[in-house]
Amino acid sequence: MPSNYSIEVTLPDGRTIVCGSQTTVEDLLPARTAPNGQPYLAALVNNDICSLTFPLQINCEVKFLTLEDPHGEMVYRKSLSFLIAKAARDLYPECGFAVEHSIGNGYYCTFSPCQDEDETEAMLRKIEAHMHDMIRRDIPLTRRSIGYVEACEMLESARQTDKLNLLRFRNPPRVVMFCCEDFSDVGYGVLAPSTGSLGHFKLVPYAQGLVLIFPECHDGVVKFPQFFKQPHLQRIFEDHKNWGRILDITCIADLNQAVAEGRLASVIHLCEVLQEKKLGQIADQIAAHKKRPKFVLIAGPSSSGKTTFSKRLEIHLRVNGLKAVRLEVDNYFKNRDHTPRDASGKLDFEHIDAVDLEMFNSHLIALEEGREVEIPTFNFQQGLKEFRGNRLRLNEGEIVILEGIHCLNPLLTEHVADEHKFKVYLSALTQLTLDNNNRISTTDLRLLRRMVRDHRTRGHSALRTLQMWRSVRQGEQRWIFPFQKEADAAFNSALDYEPAILKSYVRPLLAEVKPSEPEYADARRLLEFLEIVNPAPADHVPPTSLIREFVGGSAFE
Repeated sequence: MPSNYSIEVTLPDGRTIVCGSQTTVEDLLPARTAPNGQPYLAALVNNDICSLTFPLQINCEVKFLTLEDPHGEMVYRKSLSFLIAKAARDLYPECGFAVEHSIGNGYYCTFSPCQDEDETEAMLRKIEAHMHDMIRRDIPLTRRSIGYVEACEMLESARQTDKLNLLRFRNPPRVVMFCCEDFSDVGYGVLAPSTGSLGHFKLVPYAQGLVLIFPECHDGVVKFPQFFKQPHLQRIFEDHKNWGRILDITCIADLNQAVAEGRLASVIHLCEVLQEKKLGQIADQIAAHKKRPKFVLIAGPSSSGKTTFSKRLEIHLRVNGLKAVRLEVDNYFKNRDHTPRDASGKLDFEHIDAVDLEMFNSHLIALEEGREVEIPTFNFQQGLKEFRGNRLRLNEGEIVILEGIHCLNPLLTEHVADEHKFKVYLSALTQLTLDNNNRISTTDLRLLRRMVRDHRTRGHSALRTLQMWRSVRQGEQRWIFPFQKEADAAFNSALDYEPAILKSYVRPLLAEVKPSEPEYADARRLLEFLEIVNPAPADHVPPTSLIREFVGGSAFE
């Protein structure tokens, strides 16, 4: 076949263009910006995210991406993270800079060594000004593919040992690098074509560093959501990060080394003991509460491990001399014909009005007063509450454990006095990073957990889980995250070793998602992340581990 031949490219409006096989995506753009004024950032080529400089080589469907598209938003965030890392290196080459974790609609970033508050603010303003200057100059963000040895030499010369260590357990013939002027970074994913596309961002001082806040775009209008401090979340992260230093595992390269050297069993045991200790502290806190709470409310996003946590907490409370019973909020769903619907007319099971709040609160009050209630059982196949003679009365000193997505929402228990409630928020906030400039998405780790559990317990494919995930995330944004501040205690369910365990389970599931599916881009992104993780068997994971809720073999099933 000749090096340049004709291919057909189908655009979202149905038009088909015949062009040469080496035509780049940007050659097809009618302008640099979309009709709504937003710059084009990347494209979906047969449902795979590609840069605008990507050369087309086969017949394909192409969709151009802006900030308004979820995939375009991901490219924008990655590009801004690259830009702030370059700005920090340009201005403070001797000061370590790291993108740590998500917080609200931004990323928390730190300097090393830590600076005092005034110095951090001064550094932030200089970085901000430098970023705006680079955006004004519209510098190209280029993608280079270089040989493995050359890449190692480049990283070693730049003293980027965090990135160099990632290549230690990999041997690709070529390594992708992103470059901007004299700054380079190992390439993960796709970047915008140039700095001029990244005009919207904010920097705010926070804790011992700063938060890079990203914009939102709807109908061509760019705005910034209000930023709220989240002390519970920050405390969780700092505790987990300190523990990572004790384990000597702070990034994927460290985890890979532990797997390669046969030390993962020790890491697993230490991680499990830490979580057990944290569980015990929460149980102690409940037992020592000046007004003994009657209801322990546990909330957290999907796949944060609420079920296993609540069962383990029940045991810890028993150790403290407190007997607890568990009440499932899901049994109080309204009958299906009274379930609210979303804007598209679909049943909205995430909405708080999907719960029969009147019955739920009346039962809690009755239990609080020592009266007996008949607990419903929700028939999910029929979409109806059924009463099967399941009766409950609290004995003196007994506590009710409730877990569900709405448990921190005051509306769920609005008729119960606040002093009778103790609220716990679960997160799965990993402190692991790929390297200093590239974080690991906590949301992605929860998604991997859910894929494994959905396949094991419901027979769902990875594709089906991916298809539901956007709706799940929207529900979390509306019904879970805004109520984190209501918590009396917080628990981090992330386990530093879990990427190595999850890889063997989820990789074959993701490989079943094909380029013909819109969810292929997400499957590819997750597979690319797993590619750099050394897999490990679950042999040393104890049956009481929270991760067993997902991979199976839990003592609580």
